[in-house]
Parts: sequence; C-alpha cells; structure tokens
Amino acid sequence: MTITIIGTGFVGVVSSAVFASFGNVVYGLDVDEVKVRSLSEGKVPFFEPELEELVGKSLSKGNLRFTTSYEEAVSQSEIVIIAVGTPSAADGTADLKYVKAATESLAPYLQEKTIVAIKSTVPPGTNRQVEEIISKHTDKEVSVVSLPEFLREGVAVSDTLHADRVVIGATQEWAIEKLLDLHEPLDGERVVMRPESAQMSKYAANAYLAMRITFINQIADLCEKTGADILEVIDGIGFDKRIGRHYWYPGLGYGGSCFPKDVKELAAVSKKLGDENNILVLMDHINEARIPVKLNDFGEKIGGWEGKQVSVLGLSFKPNTTDMREAPSLKVIPYLQEKNAIIKAYDPKAMDEAKKVWPSLFYANDVNEALDQAEVVIVLVEWDEFANLDLGRMKDGGWLIDTRQMYDKKSVESQQLQYLGIGTV
Repeated sequence: MTITIIGTGFVGVVSSAVFASFGNVVYGLDVDEVKVRSLSEGKVPFFEPELEELVGKSLSKGNLRFTTSYEEAVSQSEIVIIAVGTPSAADGTADLKYVKAATESLAPYLQEKTIVAIKSTVPPGTNRQVEEIISKHTDKEVSVVSLPEFLREGVAVSDTLHADRVVIGATQEWAIEKLLDLHEPLDGERVVMRPESAQMSKYAANAYLAMRITFINQIADLCEKTGADILEVIDGIGFDKRIGRHYWYPGLGYGGSCFPKDVKELAAVSKKLGDENNILVLMDHINEARIPVKLNDFGEKIGGWEGKQVSVLGLSFKPNTTDMREAPSLKVIPYLQEKNAIIKAYDPKAMDEAKKVWPSLFYANDVNEALDQAEVVIVLVEWDEFANLDLGRMKDGGWLIDTRQMYDKKSVESQQLQYLGIGTV
C-alpha cells in the first residue's frame, strides 16, 4: 500500500519505519523542514532503540520518504494516518488544534475511498469534527477511523511488531478489511470496534496503568510507617491471578508523555460532566503532590539539603529514551536548587535535552564523575548503567536515595553508606 503518516514525532517515525519495512511505500510528512531534512538523511532526532537502523534500511530500499508536501504524499495514498501531538489545553482537555490543522491541509488531496486514520490520542467524538472539516473540501467517499497506539518509549519498535492487540475503530467494511490487511504482518489480537470505543480504550488503558502506580505508591507510604516492605508486599499480592505481579512500580509517581496528560484529560472531562470526586481527579492530585512530599521526607532524614553535594542520576522520564516530558528530574532539580543543594547531574542519553532546560547546571561526563565525593546520590531512573554503581566513590557516611528499588539496603549499608528507598524502612 501507499501510506502517509502526518507527524514525525515518536509515534509517527516508529509507525512510518515499521510499515515501510513490510514493503509499503510510506511518506512521513511534517511541516518542520529541518526535521524532514534530518530524517531524510537517516538521522532520528530522538533516541529509541532499533529505530534509526530501521529507518535507514527503509530509506535505502526507497520505501520510506520524508516530505513537507501534503499534495505529494496524500494524493498518492490509500491510507492517511494523523499522528500529531495533542497537548492539554488550559482547562486540561485535549487541544485538537494540530489534528484540525493537519485535516485542513490533507483534505483537498484525498482520493476516492481513502482512509483517514487518527492515531493521535483524542477524545471520543473527534472523528465527527474531522469528517466535518473534510466535507468542506471534498465530496469523495472517505472513511475516518481510529487507530490508537499503545507504544512504550524505549521498546516501541518491539511493541509495534509484537503488539498484544491491534485496535481498529471503524464501521465501514471496506475500511476494516484494508486496515486488517495493513496490520497483517504484526502480532496481536485484532479488536474491531466503533471509533469512540477505540479512543476511549486508549485513555482507559493509560489511566488504569497510572492507577496501579498510584495505588502501589499509597501502599508503599503505609509500608514506611508500619515496618512493612513494599517489595515483599508485591510478592504477597502478586501470586493472586486476579492481581498479578506485573506493573507494580513504587517510586516518585508516574510521568512521561502519556499517563499525566491522559489522566488530566479524563479528569477534566469528569469535572465538565459534574463528577468532581472522580477517582481520576484524585489520582492527578496525588501524583502532582508526590515528589515534593517525598523530597521533604528525605530531607528530614538526611539532615537537610542545604550545602550538600547531591548527584541526580537519571534525567529522562524512563530508561532507553531521551524524552523528558513529565520526568521526575523536572521537579526534583528545581526543588534541590531552591534548597541550595550543590547539584551534579548525569543521564546516559538525555543530557543534551536536559541542557535545554538547565543550561548552567553541572553535568558529569560519566556516572563515576557523578558519584565522586557525593554526599547524596538520588537514583531517579532505572537505567542499566545505574544497576552496578561504584558506591565506594561516594563520601563515607553518604546517602543513597534509591527511588527505583535497584539496591539492597544491607549491601549499601555494608559500604559505610546510608540507604533510603520507597516503601521500606
């Protein structure tokens, strides 16, 4: 098939590269000329394992092309996928300005029986707005469908190829058949439903996973006050098949490009519908407040932050990505600056991104430099590189604050250091 994917962010580039690798001709379309030029040379502007290699292979075969021309791409395509950003508006709801702008631009070039698929995360009912825009520009038969994505940054290529499920939100049989053909090489169950259900499925999945993190953090806080250990508790509940041992991540809360935004948007919708006490509203509040509460608690235990040499390890929101959207570092570092700590920062991949936020911060050249004579080391992200730190480089009697449960308390204390974790005493 010939496909256009509008938007060359994380979802757009991954989807473009994967579909092109199956022999489809894929146009990656973006209005950013610099980004398009860079991608055309095989340079992906963010880190994602396996992606640059996959892009390079598809470019060399001629299956993948990047362009700024709607006419060039859309006029040749059977399927046009919208994968632009949907940031939160001031009231917390999804801002659809980029979806609408892309629709206005693509509509004049649609051919008969083109599928316009919305992969961006959008609220139910968005398809009707897109259909109205298209109808102003053409009377050709077009099917507007939903193709929500469920990719995890850091393993996005694998998630696409080996998906748990492919959700197709469509009602017209000819469109459903074509979309099933498009996804035929991918693993996973095919789940066909109405577009509104597909869009709500995306929100519901992210909100549920965020809720698991919020729940286990609440239990972790109780563990700290009662002498229980959160990792033992997870073992205790995890063998119940109704609960499972997966996706329990006690720490400083959920972050990233999806969970905070999607929970906030569902919370905003709940408020608009008159449900102020919705669990989503409470989750958003708890997650927002968590980091300053935990840092205050840590500060009391270490005797205050002022003047202490503090090394912050992990600046991205999770391992194997450069994405800093809603990363814990974005709250931790300003807090430490306000408390007059002396900060050293290090991340295996996200340093350049971090320097855009804090250009004058001291960045260690490697993890060992970050550890040297540190009085406090805070592990914020579970990068593999942080699993075997040379803690002997720290100042004797220093503190390891392990927010990702990467270290055993006794082994840390055996090195004349002090340990603080999440959900343990």
